[in-house]
Amino acid sequence: MNSQLHLQNNDVTAWLTLASAQRVSPKLWLEALKRLQLSPFALANDSKTLPEDVKPLTGQISQPLIDAALRWCQASSNRHIITLSSPYYPQLLKQLDSPPLVLFATGDKQLLQKPQLAIVGSRRASLQGKRIANDIAFGLSSSGIAVTSGLAMGIDSAAHQGAMSGSTGTVAVMGTGPDKIYPTKNSKLYDLINSEGGVTITEFFPGQGPKPWHFPRRNRIIAALSLGTLVVEAKIKSGTLITANLAADMGREVFAVPGSIFHAYSEGCHWLIQQGAKLVTNINDILVEIGVQPAQISLQVDEQNEKSTANSLATDKLLASVDYDITAIDVIAQRNAISVSQAMASLLEYELRGLVAAVPGGYVKLRGK
Repeated sequence: MNSQLHLQNNDVTAWLTLASAQRVSPKLWLEALKRLQLSPFALANDSKTLPEDVKPLTGQISQPLIDAALRWCQASSNRHIITLSSPYYPQLLKQLDSPPLVLFATGDKQLLQKPQLAIVGSRRASLQGKRIANDIAFGLSSSGIAVTSGLAMGIDSAAHQGAMSGSTGTVAVMGTGPDKIYPTKNSKLYDLINSEGGVTITEFFPGQGPKPWHFPRRNRIIAALSLGTLVVEAKIKSGTLITANLAADMGREVFAVPGSIFHAYSEGCHWLIQQGAKLVTNINDILVEIGVQPAQISLQVDEQNEKSTANSLATDKLLASVDYDITAIDVIAQRNAISVSQAMASLLEYELRGLVAAVPGGYVKLRGK
């Protein structure tokens, strides 16, 4: 057992070593491995005997990045380094021309083996858009589909929250190192995902903060991981449409939710529908297209709801005191005979789970009793 563990550690360190060469694309490493018929360990450690055309690649290896990655992983049993050869590495991701050699994951790494559906959209989403993303994500998660998104504000956050209220969970793909949360406002959501059955993943090494060029790379992973990508709200010129186009280029399904012709954030969805994206009005439009029939689900939705924390929270008096229209915080506090500060602290938990949303003037209920 110890020798097996030693081999696993060697394998992880070898892939980390190759990945630490940030200026070398994974594709070049994979081509070298195939051409030279070497293991990652041999390629990473036998630089003196390598052909001259490969030595410049090994010269890019960064020991500080390797050390930082190992320290990060060893600090918690909830942290994982998933290499290209790991059984937890998503098979769909291997279809990329240049797949990440390692993924840094926090949370339930087994979730990466579940079928996934991406939900993406505007950071400045409307309340209606966030409700739609939340409800569809909840439905997909309750149907055995993990919901994948990018941990951004707006549609991404609503999708993660809805999925966490369901029975399957969510995959958050980060555009930073695993220890750098962006935006920082989503720190609590990040913690919730990692501690309650979800998983956050990234190809960026610990310590690496947000850079403009990180997010297109993140978007390609979101598209690649998923059987399809649903766009809820997006402008014509946006990173959301880039993700949708990446999904289409990979042969994956693209879905879009229609909206008002007077709303700028509907333009991207309408353009996608004109280009052949599947118009979505409910989750069955998605499930049928990706080959999952509601009748095939092993658990009934009511049964799944009973098992979800969201449903138990939904019976709470505090949630019942929030209306589907805007409810002022002082009204909520008065209905529950508690202080405003106590009400706000309690409502934060509901907000993180996608049951209520904070809006100008108070809160609105998204789901529940």
